Amino acid sequence: MLAFKAMKKIPFHKYEGTGNDFVMVDQRQLQYLTRQDTALIERMCDRRFGIGADGLILLQSIEGYDFEMVYFNSDGRESTMCGNGGRCIAAFAHSLGVVGEHCRFLAIDGPHEANINADWVELKMGDVTDVEIGDGSFILNTGSPHYVVFVEDLSDMNIVESGQVIRYSDRFRGEGINVNFVEKTTEGIEVATYERGVEDETLSCGTGVTAAAISFSLLSPDLNLGEVGVSTKGGKLKVRFEKKADGGFENIWLCGPARRVFEGEYPTV
Repeated sequence: MLAFKAMKKIPFHKYEGTGNDFVMVDQRQLQYLTRQDTALIERMCDRRFGIGADGLILLQSIEGYDFEMVYFNSDGRESTMCGNGGRCIAAFAHSLGVVGEHCRFLAIDGPHEANINADWVELKMGDVTDVEIGDGSFILNTGSPHYVVFVEDLSDMNIVESGQVIRYSDRFRGEGINVNFVEKTTEGIEVATYERGVEDETLSCGTGVTAAAISFSLLSPDLNLGEVGVSTKGGKLKVRFEKKADGGFENIWLCGPARRVFEGEYPTV
């Protein structure tokens, strides 16, 4: 008689926010994954042999908040804040009945708030206190570190090759940095992002879009911007913010669609 090893199945939901896609796992009652499950999380995110996603997010219970968000890049490693992932997990929590139209949750960079209205989710980001300004480039942290550079024509660029030049430069090779190429448009800006951890171009990046919008306001101080429309290859978003007297930014909101794609069970041995 053949003996079979019991197979564990992980229930999941797949969400996307302007083409930035995530595997969602509800861990409020049962723990399916830990931070040490790097190889398993990487397999789940693999687009050929797994579910396919830019990252995986755990929804967990935590005292004092509606829930905790634990985010992993597609390489299986826990990472810094993901803006589109934050919007998607708010939509996920709402669909589960965990929260109503407003929630407050904890992520790796601190507390966040979100407002959910059908498929539209507005996420409050952390304050930005320090921006390093170069010649047409900006370095800032919007929950994740970003390098922002303004270009004339995005359509004429190889985003992966150009992003790797900066991401793997001597300064950033160790910790890595997300690289955003930004083109001004009549409606605001268009952004293309190379993401560390994914090590590829993603269709959208929430913290990158936020960084690009803030950089655009610094590049165009005469416009007195408080809201910037942003186009990505995955769709359109808006970023609202207020400038502080000391040069920082507060009340930053990343706004856009967040949608459930499908759900299922992932078998593991």
